Amino acid sequence: MFFADGLNCSVFDRAVFQELVDGGLGCVTVCLGFWEDTVESMDALGRFRDLVRGSKDLVAIARTGDEIAAIAASGRCALVVGYQNTTVLSGNIRFPELFADMGVRVLQLTYNNQNEFGGSCYEPQDSGISRFGREMIPELNRCGILIDLSHVGERTSRDVIALSEKPVAVTHANPSTLVPHLRNKSDALIRELAAKGGVIGLATYANICGDYGVSPEKWSEMVAWTVDLVGIGHVAIGTDHGRNIGMPELEWMRQGYWSRITNFGAGSAARPGKVAEPGWLETIKGFGRIAEALSARGFSQGEAGAVMGGNWLRLYGEVFGETDAQKRLAA
Repeated sequence: MFFADGLNCSVFDRAVFQELVDGGLGCVTVCLGFWEDTVESMDALGRFRDLVRGSKDLVAIARTGDEIAAIAASGRCALVVGYQNTTVLSGNIRFPELFADMGVRVLQLTYNNQNEFGGSCYEPQDSGISRFGREMIPELNRCGILIDLSHVGERTSRDVIALSEKPVAVTHANPSTLVPHLRNKSDALIRELAAKGGVIGLATYANICGDYGVSPEKWSEMVAWTVDLVGIGHVAIGTDHGRNIGMPELEWMRQGYWSRITNFGAGSAARPGKVAEPGWLETIKGFGRIAEALSARGFSQGEAGAVMGGNWLRLYGEVFGETDAQKRLAA
């Protein structure tokens, strides 16, 4: 069974790469930035490439579906490069193509604030997609970059789903019906995402997971509920796992350059710091426990395989380009 994680937010080192391999992960989407501008984002990518080269026995960066398949078949973990904001583009319509040429395959349209493309989930009023956003969506489609809506506002997200010619994703969020939170997604949005071929990666991050994070069995209940909502072909996993994350990293994610005051992100004044990963998923080595829980809940091997990674493979194939090798791996 092929395992894939749609978003891992760790500060990576060789030990974390080893955990990915030990957990049986064939593919992981990594986050290389939040608020950084173009040059800072390029520097982060260059440093990440250096790190990956030093662990080429464990991991490799994948740009296409064929490369994901080949890397996974070699016993390593394929790394799909992404950023959780479009500040990397510095407002330039020509930069997606350049970042795609450098290997970037996932961009989140907005992070925790409104930007030139649209609204964030934390803005009290979501503006919807902007004029610039209406030009940027087809450009991201053309360049083979997957559009992520995880932190994007409701109205803007639904605009993007309607406008995009390719399927888009919510890489790491949960249904707000089950866990009410500004970061989570309405039933209507999840249905519209699925109707256009998109995928939602359900998260294990405690601040947006509620009681569903207490065990893999309980978490599989949320998977089953979402499958009932939109079908087995549109539900996957995006843990939002964060190894080596301390308060400096957390404060940067939440405040960047833009704020002098304390912001709590998905947390709160009552829960301000770094929340622990679930006890059953302290490291990604426990990823396979989700497959066991899905099987115990009555998912067939094919259904569990779709959730564990097959649905990401299908989506990546449609956005990056699918190959025969990828189809064999998904089977």
